[in-house]
Amino acid sequence: MTVLAGHTVGRIRVLVADDSAVIRSALSRLLQSDKDIHVVGVAKDGLRAVQQVAALDPDVVTLDLEMPVMNGLEALQRIMRDYPRPVIMFSSLTVEGAEATFDALALGAFDYVPKPVGYASCAGVRDELIAKVRAAYASRMRRTAAPFPNVLQPPRNAPSQVLGNPMLVCVGCSTGGPAALQRILPALPGEFPLPVLVVQHMPPGFTAPFAYRLNALCALKVQEASQGQLLEPHTVSIAPAGWQITLCRRGTKLAVNLSKEPSRMLHIPSVDVMMLSAAEVCGNQAIGVILTGMGNDGERGMRALHACGALTIGQDERSCAVYGMPRACAEQGILQHILPLEDIPRELLRAVSLQLAR
Repeated sequence: MTVLAGHTVGRIRVLVADDSAVIRSALSRLLQSDKDIHVVGVAKDGLRAVQQVAALDPDVVTLDLEMPVMNGLEALQRIMRDYPRPVIMFSSLTVEGAEATFDALALGAFDYVPKPVGYASCAGVRDELIAKVRAAYASRMRRTAAPFPNVLQPPRNAPSQVLGNPMLVCVGCSTGGPAALQRILPALPGEFPLPVLVVQHMPPGFTAPFAYRLNALCALKVQEASQGQLLEPHTVSIAPAGWQITLCRRGTKLAVNLSKEPSRMLHIPSVDVMMLSAAEVCGNQAIGVILTGMGNDGERGMRALHACGALTIGQDERSCAVYGMPRACAEQGILQHILPLEDIPRELLRAVSLQLAR
């Protein structure tokens, strides 16, 4: 196998950092069960992780949040400042773990996986971790999207065609989605006249803290969706993890229905389930937005929205952390607009012909 500048061509070089020797060993074996991944080093604390990144130059780092000497957030901050590269965090499934995970994402972490609690539980995260390591490695090939203003005003020259009477914006995302949402939603003004419904793939217990965090960043009200809730203008509702979300009409408004069914799906909530319901209930009065994420969840739903004349928008490859879900839609020819992340709020404003005082 060809070696260039100390790098084995064709293999993804990973550093594993965890304070447990058992977990370090288990994760190393798990990762190297994939022929394209090579664990080049391990670290038992945050300081050692930073030193190993400098010495070994891995392509991807897996980093535990709870470590001695220097914790995971401190180590992440040092890595992103001095040796920027994709970092995948291990997160405990608690409110405190969720909040620390969102702090890590804000500091530049690529993504996170549930933290294994013992040797046996490592096998349970194998497929997810390997998929995210591969996606993280691929992300290094893309340019980072440029920042854009916190609040956008509508363009002076609106397009000739706008939605006649839109009712809802529905957004689907997965890997890279939290960071994308933290850029898109704060860019919408508080007067944005439509309810926004979001499915972001997350573990149970994470969506409420995420909604709370977004609410502090946005002019719009952001909340976790609840059973029977009416979808109001100026409000963003995040589908709760572990529940499928569909819509029904209640008078002139839309209401939320939460269910455990369909249960035999890779993702609960599913973007497809939400968007198929939006297509059935709202037809061409819906706006579908598909953002960064692995896989193809959302393809069927966006196809249904497109077929009934709804506006469909997809994030472009350059600005995606993972160009999976938008790619699946783009390849089907069902996206009316393929846009950089920073242009999506502006297109939403165009679509609703929102007129604000300049």
